[in-house]
Amino acid sequence: MKVTDENQPGPVYECKCCGHCCHGQATVSVSEQEQARMAEFLGLALSDLIDRYLNVKEHCTEMKIVDGHCIFYGDDGLCMVHPVKPFHCRRWPLHPSILGDEAAWKAIRRDCPGFREDVSYEEVCDFVRNNLHGIE
Repeated sequence: MKVTDENQPGPVYECKCCGHCCHGQATVSVSEQEQARMAEFLGLALSDLIDRYLNVKEHCTEMKIVDGHCIFYGDDGLCMVHPVKPFHCRRWPLHPSILGDEAAWKAIRRDCPGFREDVSYEEVCDFVRNNLHGIE
């Protein structure tokens, strides 16, 4: 996702496909609609997608973590479901948690090389507030 604020010089953020956000023990919940899109994209029955790739919990369904990364993180370092990846993945790292929490922004920026080098915290917050409500 290349996100540009037309008042700024170049993109606020442009994914570098480094895969860093796909690593770790945190996972992403997926809606029923996202599950259906992923199953169709992978050519699987929904039940097969759920059995192979998802953890069904009491209040949500999440993607599995395998060997310290998302189950959809491919051997080539790319997302296996990139064209239909869940909303939370498409939105990352431009997450509302950074609004009003500059420490969260700094932590995210340290881990993600996709931010414009000279972009400020205020610019990114403005972009998140004004543009990311409709990314689904």
